[in-house]
Amino acid sequence: MAGRLANDATDVITATAGRGAQPDPKDSPFDWVTDTDRILERHTRRVLTAEFPGIPVVGGEFGADHGADVAEYRWVVDPVDGTANYVAGVPWCAYSLALIDASGPVVGVVADPYRAQIYAAARGRGARANGKPITLTDRRGTAGAIVCTELTRKGVWPGMGQFIERAAAAHAGVRVLGSAALAIAQVALGHAAAAVLHSYREWDVAGSVALAIEAGAVVLDRHGEDAALPSDALLVAAPGVADEVLGWWRESVG
Repeated sequence: MAGRLANDATDVITATAGRGAQPDPKDSPFDWVTDTDRILERHTRRVLTAEFPGIPVVGGEFGADHGADVAEYRWVVDPVDGTANYVAGVPWCAYSLALIDASGPVVGVVADPYRAQIYAAARGRGARANGKPITLTDRRGTAGAIVCTELTRKGVWPGMGQFIERAAAAHAGVRVLGSAALAIAQVALGHAAAAVLHSYREWDVAGSVALAIEAGAVVLDRHGEDAALPSDALLVAAPGVADEVLGWWRESVG
C-alpha cells in the first residue's frame, strides 16, 4: 500500500512540478506549502485511514491525528519534501511515507519522481530500489566522498561553515540539495558517504531512515549514540566513516 501511494505521488509531482504552482510562504520564504502538498497528503490520509483504520496519521501539512503520540503505530507522511525545488522546477524533491513504532521505522518508502525510482524498506526485510535489492558497500575513508547536509528552517545551522571546512580539509565535498529524504537516501544508495541533519522533522526522514538502516548504514544522534530517530538531530553514514564525520560535526558545533 505504501508503494502504491508513492507511485501515485510520483505521477502527481512529475505532472505538475514547476508549472504555475502557487506557493504559500510560511515562516521562511523557502518553506513552501502548495496545492500539491495538500492534495497528496489528503489522498494519503484517505487511503491509509480506509485500509488501516486503527493507525493514526501524522503529516507535514495537516498535523497529527488524535492519539498519534501514544499509539503503538503511526504513519508519518511528507507529501513533497523539497517543495521550494518543486515550485522552481529543480529536479530534486521526494514523497516520503513511513510506518513507525517505538523502535523506529517499520516500513518506509521514498519516491524520487525525477529519477523514476521508488525506494522501499521493511524492518528485517532489506531495502530495494524499484524492486532491486540495495546493499551498502562500506567505505574506508571520506577522501573524494560526498557528504550531504541541509539548512534548518532558519537557514545555516551553528557550526555549518566549520563543518564544511573540516570536510574540505579531508578532501570531501559537502552538498546542500534541498531534500532531507533524498539526502539520506543517497547514503543508502552509496552515492554519499554520510548525511548530517542538525534538525529535522520526523515525516521528512522516517522513510529514508528505514531505507538506510536496511541497506546497512548506521544512524547516530549528535552524541554518537545509536538511535533510529533521534530527538533533534541525526547522522546517517556508511559504518566505516561514521566516527570521522561525527567528529567533524561535534567539533564544529562545540
